[in-house]
Amino acid sequence: MPRRRPWWRRLLPRTPRDRVAAGIVAVVALTAAMDAVKAVARMLAAAWPVLLVLVLLASAAAAHRLRRAVVRRREAAERASRLCLPLARIDAMTDREFEFAARDLLLRDGCSKARQVGRQGDQAADVIAHHPRYGRIVVQCKHTRVGGKVGAQVMYQVKGTAGPAHRADVAVVVTNGALTRDAAAWGDTHRVHWIDRDRLRRWAEEGTAFGDLLGLPAARRGPLAARPAAEARPAR
Repeated sequence: MPRRRPWWRRLLPRTPRDRVAAGIVAVVALTAAMDAVKAVARMLAAAWPVLLVLVLLASAAAAHRLRRAVVRRREAAERASRLCLPLARIDAMTDREFEFAARDLLLRDGCSKARQVGRQGDQAADVIAHHPRYGRIVVQCKHTRVGGKVGAQVMYQVKGTAGPAHRADVAVVVTNGALTRDAAAWGDTHRVHWIDRDRLRRWAEEGTAFGDLLGLPAARRGPLAARPAAEARPAR
């Protein structure tokens, strides 16, 4: 049984006349392609001043936007570095204003990102921030009347959600009031840091840095969810 020729060989010219015709077509196509390349080259040669101007304008606009962004970040950093919140002003805040104040204090103390997230169903997180030394910080804010106390139930809630739900490296409860003795002791044992009225004064009024205030270690140790309870140590 004779072998069939490959399909592509059937497309090749068979007769001398077909080969001549194919050659003519190839020459015409090549000539047309070269003419098109020359035309594009002439067009670019004529338009290069316009293209150069457009490139320079685009570069200048990009540089201007970058410069404005740098200036805005510098101004924000300067404003944050001067942030000082007297306790009397904090006591007069609403719950939401207190959350934004905690966010601003974290930004002042070197957090690269901090946002207020408190709302219904927030899973015990009002502010989430990221610090280059301490990692992901989750804050539960409790704004109370002067003399009000935060109970241990709040500490349980924060411990139960900070790691599993928010992947926190540091969990904190901050209040303008006080903590019950049980709440403070439970937090110290289970690595839930706390800021009461006295610590809040040092943080907001006197400018003590967040990490120094709580005695946080410089190195990250991973999310709270991954830490065995046996590793818990009292906060300073």
